[in-house]
Amino acid sequence: MCFAADLAHEAARRSLIDAVKGSMGVPDILVNNAGLYRLTPLAVTNEGAWLATFKTLIEINLLAPAHLAYLTARAMIEQGRPGRIINIGSRGAYRGEPDAPGYGSAKAGLHALTQSLALALGPHHISVTAVAPGWVETDMAKAHLDGPRGDEIRNQSPLGRVARPDEVAAAVVYLAGMDAEYATGAVLDLNGASYLR
Repeated sequence: MCFAADLAHEAARRSLIDAVKGSMGVPDILVNNAGLYRLTPLAVTNEGAWLATFKTLIEINLLAPAHLAYLTARAMIEQGRPGRIINIGSRGAYRGEPDAPGYGSAKAGLHALTQSLALALGPHHISVTAVAPGWVETDMAKAHLDGPRGDEIRNQSPLGRVARPDEVAAAVVYLAGMDAEYATGAVLDLNGASYLR
């Protein structure tokens, strides 16, 4: 079963969770995987574009996951059932994103949200975690990986490549499992040692 929503709109997010609950019941697992990446180097981006991009990235990469987590967690609590909320963050939250500061800022906020909700929802046995990948072979990254910086990007990791989507999915599957409850609050780095903290 598939449900679609424009996550830029609060009403669409509410309708999405309502549709899932109406069709399948209260979800056991929420994976906040939607996200945007926009280049806005400060030196060459005008003020209007800078602010508009920040607003869009905060809305999609932080507010939408926060809202979906709120709606899902409230439903889980009302049903008295344990659950999992997994956010897809980024290594950019830690190392900075000089050409995409709105992205890095929003993902840093998402990591902080993950840890805050882990503390708040732990008593309800709702585990909240995040995965922080570096570059991943996705349609969103294709132009960068196929472009003039592709080799540089791949060589950020000593493995000489970027993550495959199945590697990120495997981490999410682990965090979604019942054996991962004690991982709550963790942000799992999955960046091929391209950034160590």
